[in-house]
Amino acid sequence: MPAATRFAPLLLAGLLATGLAGAQAPATAAATDNPLLTLSPLPLRYPQFDKLKDEHFAPALDRGMAEQLAEIQAIADNPAAPTFDNTIVAWEKSGRLLARANTLLGSLSGADTNPARQQLQSDYAAKLAAQRDAVLLNPKLFARVQALYATRDKAAPNAEARRLIERYRRDMVRAGAQLSDEQKVRMKAINAELATLGARFSKAVLAEVNDSAIVVDNADELAGLSPAQIAAAAEAAKKRGLEGKYLLTLLNTTIQPLETELQNRALRERLHRASVARGSRGNANDTTALVSRIMTLRQERAALLGYATPADFVLEDETARTPAAATALLRQLAPAAVASAKQEAAELQKLIDADQAAKGQPTFALQPWDWSYYAEKLRAAKYGFDEAQLKPYLEITSVLERGVFFAANQLYGISFKPRTDLPVYRDDVRVYDVFDTDGKQLAIFIADLYARPSKRGGAWMNAYVGQNALEGTQPVVANHLNIPKPPAGQPTLLTWDEVETLFHEFGHALHGMFNQSRYPSLARTPRDFVEYASQVNEVWADTPSVLANYARHYQSGEPMPRELLDKVSRAKRFNQGYKTLSYLSSALLDQRLHQLKAGEMPAPDGLMAFEARVLKEEGVDFAPVPPRYRTPYFSHIMGGYAAGYYAYIWSEVLDSNTVEWLKASGGLKRANGDQLRAKLLSRGGSEDAMVLFRNLVGHEPKIEPLLERRGLVVQKP
Repeated sequence: MPAATRFAPLLLAGLLATGLAGAQAPATAAATDNPLLTLSPLPLRYPQFDKLKDEHFAPALDRGMAEQLAEIQAIADNPAAPTFDNTIVAWEKSGRLLARANTLLGSLSGADTNPARQQLQSDYAAKLAAQRDAVLLNPKLFARVQALYATRDKAAPNAEARRLIERYRRDMVRAGAQLSDEQKVRMKAINAELATLGARFSKAVLAEVNDSAIVVDNADELAGLSPAQIAAAAEAAKKRGLEGKYLLTLLNTTIQPLETELQNRALRERLHRASVARGSRGNANDTTALVSRIMTLRQERAALLGYATPADFVLEDETARTPAAATALLRQLAPAAVASAKQEAAELQKLIDADQAAKGQPTFALQPWDWSYYAEKLRAAKYGFDEAQLKPYLEITSVLERGVFFAANQLYGISFKPRTDLPVYRDDVRVYDVFDTDGKQLAIFIADLYARPSKRGGAWMNAYVGQNALEGTQPVVANHLNIPKPPAGQPTLLTWDEVETLFHEFGHALHGMFNQSRYPSLARTPRDFVEYASQVNEVWADTPSVLANYARHYQSGEPMPRELLDKVSRAKRFNQGYKTLSYLSSALLDQRLHQLKAGEMPAPDGLMAFEARVLKEEGVDFAPVPPRYRTPYFSHIMGGYAAGYYAYIWSEVLDSNTVEWLKASGGLKRANGDQLRAKLLSRGGSEDAMVLFRNLVGHEPKIEPLLERRGLVVQKP
């Protein structure tokens, strides 16, 4: 399942992660030298990556914080009675320089970090948390917002404005605006410490991924990998001063993609054990103490605000509303997922037994490091193809331009044109102009697709510049993936999972490009709704007309044979028990961790025992299928998806209903795209999320389409 992504510019402190335009700085030498202090002169205010230096961030952040505090205080001290314009709109327009600097620092720290950027994030984490608190806990500002909230039917010029008033008031209350002065002091201390710990966690996870890479002495051990993969491993080793050796780098998921292809069982086991040990090895990058402390502080913060647990606090603001609702969905799916996974495991064990017998060797019990390898063999036996047959037809540029872009053109009428004149922060980053149906520019799209040691794990979308009707800005959005980069001159051939991830992340990009909310803060949607649109976009990956357009042999250009296309379609449910169980295990860990009350958080040395106990109690402790993420490297829940990892499956319920509607309405055609754009993708958070869903598909969500899609139909008693 693709990693978490969110097109959701946070309202907190006006730090709108949409790259809002900043006020024009005075024409001084310092301002001229620092590209952050002035509006970018490039198209759509595209960032000046070529002029940006790490030393530019601190002055811009400092000045941005001072400017924002002055702007906010001016709003709070305004002697005029509060109005929508002089309070809410004024707040919407505040903090532009700070937003621009913070957006760039955060984006580059995720995509291409270095020691200077890591130090900046560490240095400014607590400062930025204090900045947010200084705004959201400002009593005079809250009084103005509260006054507007009390008269919102009259104060708001329209329904969208009323929703914005409610959003601001809710964010301030949830930040602690109604706490006593003494409680506010403690809240500020908690937030500062959480921000610092979060930066430390991210740094440790990235360092541990890099430090856990497996060194291989002999190329013979790499049997099963392609020549390009072996050359890439040799190049990776060379960069670390390990000439003549091979380095298998890790991704942040538990199961490593190379386990699918490596024939050497001992090496697969080494790779797996290195992966699952990350963050709990007792070394400098051990995160168990960080997790324990972060959770303890979250519990205290929730209690201060009157919530029983952190999950109660988080879920109140999501479409699920309660931890009970989110957990109920996960538990409803778990028995069917376990049963399916065990059935799949039995098939794999038979294959192992037969394989070992054919070699005249004793058999062995299926282990986690065997699953992906033998699943590929089983897929080849059951459906007549494996990943090795697919990959020559899944070249990265063809998938992106003839697949992802083609589907968007067919559905929405938008078009794309590469451009090479804009600066990039890495030479393998691609840039495209995006044109709307009327031929006018809609957005700029950045594709940063390759893995690198300086990039955090997973896949995500972010906006460098967001659509903003108040300021007249248009989107500059980016997708970030972690596709292994082949040696120079070799093609980048994708796995099917990587193809689906590319379509998924572009669904987030479309959400950002199509947004037409008048107020930037209303681009925000609930976490368990934001994955919905991106998951809908995955359906086009294997839609026959789209697949036939991009699945072409990287050497000959010949289309994928029809019989192979049909085999891909028939295999859609293959291995779904494994995939669902792996995901559900992590989602249940997240919920159980965040449903602990104050005093219940285990100490660092008890964290892994707690994890094991939860998996057993939830009935998902099937040894061959480990959680997709284990707690020490579960970056989602230490960041924006705290108590929210369930969002993928929650959104998939909506997605599967929508795909049913699409198929019933004729599939990939402009009329359907126009509906999706008008009723969902352009609306942001301007209306209740579930209202948007019902307006599109015409009914309440049903779980049956999801169960049917995954082959997990639950039998009724």
